[in-house]
Amino acid sequence: MKKLRTRKHTVVLNRSAGGDAGMTVFLVLLGAFMFLPMFYAIVQSLKPLDELLRFPPRFLVYNPTLKNYADLFRLMNTSWVPFSRYIFNTVLITVAGTGGNLIFGSLAAYVFAKMRFPGRQVMFQLVVYSLMFHSTVGAIASFIIMSTLGMVDTYWAMIIPSWGSTLGLYLMKNFMDTTVSDAVLESARLDGAKEFMIFLKIAMPMVKPAWLTLIVYSFQSLWNYGSTIYIYSEQLKTFNYAINQILAGGIVRSGAGAASGVVMMLVPVIVFLITQSNIIETMSTSGMKD
Repeated sequence: MKKLRTRKHTVVLNRSAGGDAGMTVFLVLLGAFMFLPMFYAIVQSLKPLDELLRFPPRFLVYNPTLKNYADLFRLMNTSWVPFSRYIFNTVLITVAGTGGNLIFGSLAAYVFAKMRFPGRQVMFQLVVYSLMFHSTVGAIASFIIMSTLGMVDTYWAMIIPSWGSTLGLYLMKNFMDTTVSDAVLESARLDGAKEFMIFLKIAMPMVKPAWLTLIVYSFQSLWNYGSTIYIYSEQLKTFNYAINQILAGGIVRSGAGAASGVVMMLVPVIVFLITQSNIIETMSTSGMKD
């Protein structure tokens, strides 16, 4: 009789030991391949200008240097608006926009997922259809609305649109459908819990992987926020915009440009690494039904 394989005292029937080893090797190779763009960006930032402009380009750096980073920070200090102001603007927009997107998206998702009211299906279908359109399609209408409300050339012009992101609502709603049990919510109501407390104390902890995923997506999008038609004042512009202005100086700033790419991706990568396990859990369960 064939002996059954076990892993941590659990019988494993799906693959042989060779199959596990082959899958591990495949995943390692795939992970290394997916890391290549990030590795190449780091390598580019360490190349002196002669290697950076070499054609055909070399994948590895032969004379690594930190001069590109020194040039980048030197150029930052020459701007007539303090560079700390650009960083403050980016952090403020990113934190406020991500927080608002999480709060309003979660509240709306809870209503769509766990409450019954006329027109619910139609309204949610409109939310789904909105995902098909790029923000550029509604740029003119958005500008008219912002201008009418007096939000042009203010922080609100960049923060409030992120609060209405339908991607977060869609993600949270689908996850609540599959994770938050109606029986648990009904038990809480029978015990006298108010609806908002049910949402805050029961539903939100149960969908923690989903809202951490939403935080990563929203954070990455807002952190890379560049120039916009809503902002004219230099004091309100973002870090990404300031970097692009520095790089507009010509080919001699190519090294600083390569260094800026690494600086811009560093913070989103750190946020992703902190929450990666929850993101994987979200993706693995978002399509499951009871």
